[in-house]
Amino acid sequence: MYERILVPVDGSEPSTAGVDEAVKIAKLSKGSIRLVHVFNEILAIQSGYYSAEVRESLLKQADNLVKEAKTRVEQQGLTADTAVIDALGGPTGELIVACANEWPADVIVIGTHGRRGLARLVLGSDAEYVVRTANVPVVLVRGRRKAA
Repeated sequence: MYERILVPVDGSEPSTAGVDEAVKIAKLSKGSIRLVHVFNEILAIQSGYYSAEVRESLLKQADNLVKEAKTRVEQQGLTADTAVIDALGGPTGELIVACANEWPADVIVIGTHGRRGLARLVLGSDAEYVVRTANVPVVLVRGRRKAA
């Protein structure tokens, strides 16, 4: 069974759904959860304004994201450890897979927006990259659809 469950988090609704699914798996397998957030300061640099204060703000936001996810896990009676990875412009999906290899994870549980077509091409898909390249099983958790 899955004893080491890696869960990338970004604060989105699909990410939260991924955390919830990881909790279910961990309860069944008595596994441990590692919550990771990849932050990319290159986005701030590209916006034209960057300083040490911006970096510190981004790091604080990243820390808050993993702490919120950890609290969510702990409310279910489990424990989790956390990691914040500085992408330094690198591809998020690649860093998630590297983290899974280094930890080492038995499974990756990742939320996905389920974008299709042009939106997926323009925005990219970290989840798709993880599915294609991970050396361990990947559970994709789709965000809840809004009623039409």
